[in-house]
Amino acid sequence: MKKLLLELYEGDSHRAVRFRYGLLIFDVATILFLVGSSFVQDRLPLEIADAVIGIGIVADFSARLWISRHRTADLVNPLGIADVIVIISLLAPIIGEGLAFLRVARMFRLLRSYQLLKRLRQDFAFFRQNEQTISAAMNLGIFLFVMTAFVYETQHLVNDKVANYADALYFTVTTLTTTGFGDVTLVGTSGKMISVLIMIFGVSLFLRLVQVIIRPHKVVHKCPQCGLKRHDADAVHCKACGQILNIEDEGLA
Repeated sequence: MKKLLLELYEGDSHRAVRFRYGLLIFDVATILFLVGSSFVQDRLPLEIADAVIGIGIVADFSARLWISRHRTADLVNPLGIADVIVIISLLAPIIGEGLAFLRVARMFRLLRSYQLLKRLRQDFAFFRQNEQTISAAMNLGIFLFVMTAFVYETQHLVNDKVANYADALYFTVTTLTTTGFGDVTLVGTSGKMISVLIMIFGVSLFLRLVQVIIRPHKVVHKCPQCGLKRHDADAVHCKACGQILNIEDEGLA
């Protein structure tokens, strides 16, 4: 059994690739469910769905921990702790109902895994050509989701202006972009502090991620002379030192 799990989580077989793609789809579906559940008033079906998802995460988490070569380190690192919190929040909603948004960290880790990135490069030419842009867009999406979820989970019980994820996303984007229409505001001292944190992130991380997404496409190819790594895809010479480059490409379409 352990040998099978090692193959599925770390192997390069077609079965392992399909399994990891399946995990990615499960992660995305779970996040969409968490967002959609904020618009539903009937709690019983949601609690049943939470339990089913929680059992699935327990199985995945237990399997990864069993085959891990560094179990203690994996258990106590931030992503491992996030998994434990999510499991508690889904299986015991009264204890941790507001913490399930941390589930997004699982998708971030899965997309960062070497095997999945390697497979995405092999399977999709578009991913190979735009990996840095896609990675930045993914980071931006995760950042927006975490900020939105944090706003929603801390405000929806005390603030009638934040009734669902759409309201929280609206506030987060207007604050990050410093637009600040003012029709949705966070209440209390904690709400003001959250607003301040979001504005600080908006000036730094948010703008940086947007710049990465919209900047011209570059390829990673380290210049053997000066070490510059990013060049135009059709560059012949390094723009910093003039060294002749040999950038691999896939030919003309």
